[in-house]
Amino acid sequence: MRLLIAVPVFNERRYVEPVLDKIHRYCPEILVVDDGSTDGTADVLAARSDIRLIRHGENRGYGQSLIDAFAFADDAGYDWVITMDCDEQHEPERIPDFIRQIRTDCWDLISGSRYLHPRHNDDLPPTDRRAVNMTITTILNDLFALNLTDAFCGFKAHRVSAMRRLRLTEPGYAFPLQLWPQVAAAALRITEIPVRLIYNDPTRHFGGALDDVGNRLQHYVYVLCNEIKRLAENPLPAAATSRPCCCASQ
Repeated sequence: MRLLIAVPVFNERRYVEPVLDKIHRYCPEILVVDDGSTDGTADVLAARSDIRLIRHGENRGYGQSLIDAFAFADDAGYDWVITMDCDEQHEPERIPDFIRQIRTDCWDLISGSRYLHPRHNDDLPPTDRRAVNMTITTILNDLFALNLTDAFCGFKAHRVSAMRRLRLTEPGYAFPLQLWPQVAAAALRITEIPVRLIYNDPTRHFGGALDDVGNRLQHYVYVLCNEIKRLAENPLPAAATSRPCCCASQ
């Protein structure tokens, strides 16, 4: 089983080195996608010889960084790719939890959840982010019976052969609103595992109109509706084989 850890980065000079050092304790294969950083992050990454690196000349969006990571993993022959953020809100110490689920061979997508099993030492999320997450998670569950508790956690393990079946094009923060409908349409086997809820900097923003919670929610619903329409007009190809889930849901 060839495993790649993929880390999208944008202006993370403060965190990137200690996070990458921690990741190396659990997996030697790391891809960093630098999405046009302007704060010196690129210089830090260029000085490291222990990572693979994709650099965008300009900021292209969080979703595009993930799409590029999936393409890299597929081209390089990896079996699984774990995606995680680089701002110390995803703990590298949780990587073994994902690997244990990968080794069961029961799932195509293993998604971290900050709300599956809350802990007493979890941080409190910004009120607007929790409200948007709850709203979108409920909508997705109602539409696709996904039984999610956290639609927006970026800490995930993806089976590369399963991701190959999807048609992901959403470049921005609305990426999950395209991912989950396609996961449902492709009948991928999914589960959630608990990860800590950490907010080191609750003041961090999305940028532009998305900083307004109303605009952000409206944008997410717009992307979701467009994706549902697109799938209705152009369905994903049926899987060549369909393997039943061999594990109880987490």
